[in-house]
Amino acid sequence: MVSVEELKFDEKGLIPAIVVDAISKRVLTLAYMNKESLKITMEKGLTCFWSRSRQELWLKGETSGNYQHVVSITADCDNDALVVMVEPDGPACHKGTFSCFENPVFESADRKEFSYQMLYDLLVGRKEEKKEGSYTTYLFEKGLDKILKKVGEESTEVIIAGKAEDKKETIYEIADLAYHVMVLMVQMGISLEDVQKELASRHVIDKKVKQEKMTH
Repeated sequence: MVSVEELKFDEKGLIPAIVVDAISKRVLTLAYMNKESLKITMEKGLTCFWSRSRQELWLKGETSGNYQHVVSITADCDNDALVVMVEPDGPACHKGTFSCFENPVFESADRKEFSYQMLYDLLVGRKEEKKEGSYTTYLFEKGLDKILKKVGEESTEVIIAGKAEDKKETIYEIADLAYHVMVLMVQMGISLEDVQKELASRHVIDKKVKQEKMTH
């Protein structure tokens, strides 16, 4: 564990802090901390920065209500930059967007960005806008029973591919299943955060069970 005293602040007593959403892994903002704001951040469990424009401490969310609850803080290999993982209560940007990084500069023609959150947002869009000819829209129009039927069918396909020990086919079928499960999630209003929190709680329970087994 790196101590605050081991961190390297610049000549102005500041260290850059890259704030990242702990669930979506999206970069939310780049801010700066001094020793005092870092201390407040760790004590309160809420991000606190040093405003270079106002020359004062800035507790994120104090006026907007969009607090950022700190999950972890990690220093880089030189101890002169921080990554702060957070669970935000709202938009990170003063312009009201989820992230401050919303303006594309370059996109590769060969490599495509992907995240579960991007897919989830796309599915939400298909449910709301009902794009003609879209398979996803078709599923939402048919309703819950059709979606559940597809989840069941894809689950069976995963089992068949897995039983055959066909890795490539199993990956393909798991992807199909994951897509249909996410359609079900959107249909029922279940967010990725809901599932992640459930999994996180099970991880804690699993550790406890392992510890109990080791003591008996």
